[in-house]
Amino acid sequence: MFVDRAKIHIKGGNGGNGAVSFYRAKYITHGGPDGGDGGKGGDVIFVADEDKNTLMDFRYKRMFKASPGEDGGKRNCTGADGDDVIIKVPVGTVIREANSNKVMADLTVNGQTKTIIKGGKGGKGNQHFATPTRQAPRYAERGRTSKEYDVILELKLIADVGLIGFPNVGKSTILSMVTNANPKIANYHFTTLSPNLGVVRSRWGEDFVMADIPGLIEGASEGVGLGHEFLRHVERTKVFIHVVDGAALEGTDPIDNIEKINDELEKYKEGLSKRPTVIAVNKMDIPEAKQNYEKIKERYESDTVKVFPVSAATNTGLDEMLSAVAQLLKEYPEDIVFEEDYEEYDEVVEDSAPFTIEQYSEHYFVVEGTGVEKMMGYTNIDTEKGFAFFQKYLREKGIIAALEEKGIQEGDTVKIYDLEFEFYH
Repeated sequence: MFVDRAKIHIKGGNGGNGAVSFYRAKYITHGGPDGGDGGKGGDVIFVADEDKNTLMDFRYKRMFKASPGEDGGKRNCTGADGDDVIIKVPVGTVIREANSNKVMADLTVNGQTKTIIKGGKGGKGNQHFATPTRQAPRYAERGRTSKEYDVILELKLIADVGLIGFPNVGKSTILSMVTNANPKIANYHFTTLSPNLGVVRSRWGEDFVMADIPGLIEGASEGVGLGHEFLRHVERTKVFIHVVDGAALEGTDPIDNIEKINDELEKYKEGLSKRPTVIAVNKMDIPEAKQNYEKIKERYESDTVKVFPVSAATNTGLDEMLSAVAQLLKEYPEDIVFEEDYEEYDEVVEDSAPFTIEQYSEHYFVVEGTGVEKMMGYTNIDTEKGFAFFQKYLREKGIIAALEEKGIQEGDTVKIYDLEFEFYH
């Protein structure tokens, strides 16, 4: 099964906590602090792998979590860093943050890596908090909490040549005749429900990758049918082979079909219909196709668009068409990557205000703020020294004064993230 879209949850490893420890040895009962630092949490790293061609693996595993850093130990021992989690995806995978739909990474080259989440920093041990006046600190820094996201993975095939056209015009047959691909072929609509890839062993230059893009229909650019699922794979294709049923066996006008497909391409992405194109008028082994071929050639043949009479069933005319395609590829700049019109994901900008205070009832106040949250993350308020530092922070940052301006009274409740306490001067 071909899967080209998946949603997963990723989380970096939290940093390990710093240790509270004091040196102890025979005849030494009051040694100095020797608590080690916590280890760094593991990162979440995506890697583009050319050996993968589907997002199928992510249908069964949707949670990816890096290992946390180990806590620090006695005798200045630093905790081990957490293991990174390496997520391999096919080349051409776009990673989007699920809530904003903004792009976090676009992996277009084999071996390309992107660290989406960095592991949390390890907390400092109590040895770092010793001063001439505070020689035995009984608190250490907590490890930082790492981030986590829901992300959308989208695969956009990167092919040199794309076979486009309405359903049942012979695209899969052409692919099977000129490449090593073995697509399922039958005489009914939407035989192909996922893109097929094959390699053309070219006699006119370098080998190239050809993709059979499943049948487009009118309204595909608005998502009719599986329009968006199919059109996604057209964006990074250098050259189009527009296959048309010259015999008009479906009872439709071949020229009208060409115009409809071009219109859908342009609606989906401006300039897409202007990509280098050759038109393959297929089923020329049927007598009725000759007249339509002449009309199509008269309408579209130019210096930039070539029209070829072909018959995939009898394998005629395909070499001439492939020769023209190979020439178009030679004229492309090396390693061209089509730019995407997307908005890159940025971390949420921290609020310039150091804190906010909301009064939810006469005796209940809630304090929030980026700096406050960070302070809570690395302060161990369960110890006497840690709580003293916490109180000092509230005074120095003006939080106590701001609460008093709000009219707080002794005994009122203050909530700061997960901590609730009664207010006293």
